Amino acid sequence: MSTIVPLYRSVKDLLNNQIFGIDEYQREYKWGRENILELINDLRAKFFSSYQEGHDTGKVASYEDYFLGSIIVSRRDNKKFLVDGQQRITSLTLLLIYLYHAAKAKYLPVVSQMATLIYSDNLGTPAFNLDIAERLPVIKALFDQAAYNPSSTDESIQNMHARYRDIEDEGLVEDLDEALPHFIYWLITKVGLIEILTDNDNYAYAIFETMNDRGKPLSPVDMLKAYLLAPVSDEAQRRNANLTWKREVLALISYGGDKDDERDANCMKAWLRAQYALSTRDRKAGASDKDWEIIGSAFHRWARDNATQLGLGKAEKHLDIINTELPFFSKAYQRILYASKNYTPRLEAIFYNAHNEFTFQNTVLLAALNPADSWEITERKLAITARYLDIWVMRRVTNYIRVGYSSVSYAMFQLCKEIRRKPLDELVTILTDRLANDDTTFDGCPSKDRHGLVALELNQFSRRFIYHLLARVTSYLEVKSGLPDLFSQYVDRERINPCDIEHIVPDNFADFSTHFNSPTEFQNWRNNVAGLLLLPADVNRSYQDKPFKDKAPHYAAQNLFAASLTAAGYQHKPKFLAFVAEAQLPLQAYEEFGLAQQAERKKVLKALVNAIWSPALIQQDAQE
Repeated sequence: MSTIVPLYRSVKDLLNNQIFGIDEYQREYKWGRENILELINDLRAKFFSSYQEGHDTGKVASYEDYFLGSIIVSRRDNKKFLVDGQQRITSLTLLLIYLYHAAKAKYLPVVSQMATLIYSDNLGTPAFNLDIAERLPVIKALFDQAAYNPSSTDESIQNMHARYRDIEDEGLVEDLDEALPHFIYWLITKVGLIEILTDNDNYAYAIFETMNDRGKPLSPVDMLKAYLLAPVSDEAQRRNANLTWKREVLALISYGGDKDDERDANCMKAWLRAQYALSTRDRKAGASDKDWEIIGSAFHRWARDNATQLGLGKAEKHLDIINTELPFFSKAYQRILYASKNYTPRLEAIFYNAHNEFTFQNTVLLAALNPADSWEITERKLAITARYLDIWVMRRVTNYIRVGYSSVSYAMFQLCKEIRRKPLDELVTILTDRLANDDTTFDGCPSKDRHGLVALELNQFSRRFIYHLLARVTSYLEVKSGLPDLFSQYVDRERINPCDIEHIVPDNFADFSTHFNSPTEFQNWRNNVAGLLLLPADVNRSYQDKPFKDKAPHYAAQNLFAASLTAAGYQHKPKFLAFVAEAQLPLQAYEEFGLAQQAERKKVLKALVNAIWSPALIQQDAQE
């Protein structure tokens, strides 16, 4: 007889020496950057609500638990198959691999307990616990810290690789610091799920259908609507408001023809945070969540508990939120989504921030908006706020300052409060003053002993930002020279033969041994941003190991920034020459490329970067 057994499992109980698979017809691993960062932020917040500096790891046993929901598992042939839960189990596995490497690097004793949560001894043969044949290469590469190129792989593999990079970029280990072992012990012993286990596939899928199709609880969006409609006694007003709500929710979840059942909730989180949050959790151990955090996790409950802050109570305000604010912010949110995916004139900065995967963009852009503004003013506010974020983000990443969710949450809360519903001219003043008073610039960050653009080198942290910077510099130089703006093509990784980062100097220490004391010193110099270009992948692969004099003729046939290294790049280009002269750029062709030439390119790059990310553009955007 078939059995159904629901059991509460800690992460350790669930994964220790357990092998999970999925059937071929299961959907892909779909989690996006926002999903993985939300999980990490929730885990971190729950952990720090218990942790206090000075605790020994034994104290973790008394920390609060964190519940990750339920999963449905069918057991057959001594293997467990995930009927529901592969998104969370895959994400947990990626997080555990990341923490395993961090623990191993610090020689933490907990590392011995982590290994069996990632792979098992299957009769003498090591097997990864997430045993999905086509996904094993990426899991193995991440676990072995080996190079892996996910291009031309399926959606799940690309998403897994991207989400692991997102975890790395978030800087969780750096944030935890001395609390790292405590967090790991807490994660594996105090974070848990309910495993609903059966040995019959039909039972498993029947449970899945029942939990997802029958008696489905109201969503936070549904509960917020019910609360807002409750005091509206006029039947016609109530009916019309309900129709407005349904229309806007449908427009959000079906936006762009790509149905997303969470898009309406994400819009409302961004809207309520941007327009109404007055408090955020104190930055100390044991602090409790406030407006900013609660809206992010339970905005419907926050609205009910903060009626006064929202101005609620009378039916008129409830109707105003539904009939005026919701349509306005829904339209603005969809405009941001569009400009994030489509390179849109005047809203290019939204596309730039989306390419840099700046998590808080959607929220911050809604903060300055006012439903009483014309749509023209609304678009200008979107443009200048996005421009500010673009400059703010790029100043930081060129100084190796993290801009992940947790690193900037407090700063973005403060920014939203400061610019909330400000008139256009006042918004311009606030944003330009902020940049003028910012101690982080492209020249460095004295408070953190960072040296800015001149010290920027290619590494794991900086790679994607340098890629972005080079694409911006290249497209800017071409546009100013009368050529089309190809930025969106330069950063499109889906196109045939996408661009790669090219080292101008080949990886040959022997050629420069008289200039550097060690291969490491040579590599640091070679990886400096001033010695890099963007080239199509096939050109990069064909010529990257050749000396400069052999590569230069091929550079001449590529983008203008690469071609500017060669004499041919200046021939028959009057608009380019005019711009170089007008901007007083120290660009020139080279017969060879070494220390002196790279130093000159640093000056070129600095001039271009200061022009591309000039605070003066905020005023310009406001007037266009």
